Amino acid sequence: MVELKTAAEIEQMRAAGRVVASALAAVKKEAAVGVSLRELDGVARDVLRSAGAVSLFEGYQPGFATSPFSGVICTSVNDAVLHGPPGDLKLQDGDLLNVDCGASIDGWCADSAISFCVGTPRAEDLELIATTEEALAAGIAAAVPGKRLGDVGAAIGQIGKAAGFGTNLDFGGHGIGRRMHEEPHVPNGGRAGRGLKLRAGHVFAIEPWFWSGPGSTYVIDDDGWTLRSADQTRGAHAEHTVAVTEDGPQILTLV
Repeated sequence: MVELKTAAEIEQMRAAGRVVASALAAVKKEAAVGVSLRELDGVARDVLRSAGAVSLFEGYQPGFATSPFSGVICTSVNDAVLHGPPGDLKLQDGDLLNVDCGASIDGWCADSAISFCVGTPRAEDLELIATTEEALAAGIAAAVPGKRLGDVGAAIGQIGKAAGFGTNLDFGGHGIGRRMHEEPHVPNGGRAGRGLKLRAGHVFAIEPWFWSGPGSTYVIDDDGWTLRSADQTRGAHAEHTVAVTEDGPQILTLV
């Protein structure tokens, strides 16, 4: 069942969203050549702790995972794009880093992700990031009462396809509220005019992710979590928690 949130509940989710946004901003500020992914996890952990927030990621173990997740952020580098546990890998000049964070306050959840370059950026990475963020903005713009869930996915997918970027529909966005993953699945593609009719009170984590190459297949590392492109092309990921309202979509994961 897809639950509708009240205006008061959406505001409670916004409180969690501010903490998530602050954690991501702090991680981006501290990310530099020579800094380890585990150190960045510590930065985010401090932000969540100081706000009295609970990580949605640490200890989480969905069906595909072979072990519980070990950090409060996902840190995926270069050809990895999703779910990377923060380990001892140190960032190098030119790395493309994807960071995902989720937290709850008083039982209400928020989830967001950003991608950025460390040190000297590659032009093609900047284009990939910009296109992924453009797709996120298009998906958010489609999240209005009376539209269909397929309109959100179609808006995202059209931008990735036009850029020639690889898209995989196995992982995408999701409903969110009292739990990190609620119904429905929000695919990064599909046909406009199909699927769930959007109503005020729906809240989704909308999250396009693309690879710079045309491929759409992936492999999962031995850690059981890190998802990387099968053809070793680099990836980018962008995500916001978004409420559908009568006044238009509201992004809840902003500082």
